[in-house]
Amino acid sequence: MKNEKMKKLKTKLLGKTTPIPQSPSKAILEAVANPHPDHYVARFTAPEFTSLCPVTGQPDFAHIVVDIVANKWLLESKSFKLYLFSFRNHGAFHEDCTVRIGKDIAATIKPHYLRIGGYWYPRGGIPIDVFWQTGTLPKGVWLPDQGVSPYKGRG
Repeated sequence: MKNEKMKKLKTKLLGKTTPIPQSPSKAILEAVANPHPDHYVARFTAPEFTSLCPVTGQPDFAHIVVDIVANKWLLESKSFKLYLFSFRNHGAFHEDCTVRIGKDIAATIKPHYLRIGGYWYPRGGIPIDVFWQTGTLPKGVWLPDQGVSPYKGRG
């Protein structure tokens, strides 16, 4: 039964031991058919996202929240996890990482609506929050707050 479902999904990564891609450009985001084409929000949260500063090579940390109202395709979660891992040795600014993730997901699954929030921890004393969205939120869909408090330091 498991192998039959895998064949129907036609995924390359799901159900297999898979190494972490060395960069986002080598990572594969996969889509699976949406069994419920009515409108609902699926949320992916990555509270321990890491990348590298492109100037200093020092690690940068973020809490990434992605809200998706799917169309025909869903984002396959294992491929997304490996895709996010691929940023660990990738040098890019906060804005580039956040917007690239949003655009790559949108290109893969072509959702009705997608919103990404990148809540970056301070480096040099300045936290940076980056937001990007595409599409229109369908009428009547409940979209909760992303639930990440603004950075308050010792506050």
